[in-house]
Amino acid sequence: MNPASGWCEGCWRTIDEIVAWGRLDDDAKRAVWAQLPQRRDGVAAADAAPTPRASFKAG
Repeated sequence: MNPASGWCEGCWRTIDEIVAWGRLDDDAKRAVWAQLPQRRDGVAAADAAPTPRASFKAG
């Protein structure tokens, strides 16, 4: 589980979605599946963003 997003890094679902999965009907599962590409792409974009570098002053 990614601590920042709360999503599983393998399936992109939340712990609540994973726990409830066996009880969800097909429509509810489709609703979760519809969100997964956005979650994955959002994390990939955040990972690709440049990280700020510390600036050092000579002195």
